[in-house]
Amino acid sequence: MPKQRIFISGVAGFLGSHLADAFLADGHEVIGNDNMIGGYLDNVPDGVEFYQFDCNDFDKLRHHMKGVDIVYHCAATAYEGLSVFSPHLITQNIVGASTAMISAAIANNVRRFVMCSSMARYGTNQVPFTEDMVPRPQDPYGIGKYTAELMLQNLAETHGMEWVIAVPHNIYGPRQKYDDPYRNVPSIFINLILQGRQPVIYGDGTQKRCFSYVTDDIDPMKQMAFDPACAGEIINIGPDDEFVTIKELAEMVGRLMQFDLTPSFTKGRPREVELANCSADKARRLLGYEPKIRLEEGVGQMIDWISHRGVRPFKYHLELEIVNESTPETWSKRLF
Repeated sequence: MPKQRIFISGVAGFLGSHLADAFLADGHEVIGNDNMIGGYLDNVPDGVEFYQFDCNDFDKLRHHMKGVDIVYHCAATAYEGLSVFSPHLITQNIVGASTAMISAAIANNVRRFVMCSSMARYGTNQVPFTEDMVPRPQDPYGIGKYTAELMLQNLAETHGMEWVIAVPHNIYGPRQKYDDPYRNVPSIFINLILQGRQPVIYGDGTQKRCFSYVTDDIDPMKQMAFDPACAGEIINIGPDDEFVTIKELAEMVGRLMQFDLTPSFTKGRPREVELANCSADKARRLLGYEPKIRLEEGVGQMIDWISHRGVRPFKYHLELEIVNESTPETWSKRLF
């Protein structure tokens, strides 16, 4: 494979930094940006040409994408629950930022654009979610992600740019922002328990999810840059065989940390989807996807990473736009 110039938005974040590592190891040139809302500066791998600015800054995007062959749009304020209470912020950083990324890529004749979407696009469809389902997003974040997908397809097909839409879901592992009170449930549980505090579960904890260890997603997502079979495809990335409740996840974390778990339960979050599980059949067929890290092993590695890095207080770094009786008290009263 000839050396490529690859631009990664959100390169100081979780998924973006792991992708950057993988492409650098293959000898490619990596350029990236991040506004540091959801990342850590020390996540940025050595060798990345890094710029700290927001994806809504079209002029900077257009400038730094010069000569780029492939774009990965990983940056996102990926907050399903929070989007119900800060819809302006989330929409600006999902729809607006994605449109700026797409436009800058087209202006620079980028060959292929890989967008990281979300299983929030599926909403209340029956599980397991398959890529041929009509999206039914239930919150502003999911609506924004689906809107960005439509924008990409429309503009890319109009202007002759290849596109791929990846739908990674519930990724966890090292480099995830674990002092964020609004998202990343395994990280929140681990950080609370390391502080000697009990986890808080929204609703009755029977919501079910599949969780994807980050290293299992990197190879199939790398393949999306080059494989002709991926062009013009929407592809779920993540396991579909360990469908667990949030309560079961909390119990697993407590057991692995040898913690006397007595979680507290608080009212459910508005618009939260009860069952969310994506079929991985298409990824298996197109990308040879096969997860290697089981949930318990991955959670154990996440505990080790956070323990080594050190406990951090939660930072309420995003403002609530709407505060009313429906707003979770963990956020409005900053209980974490």
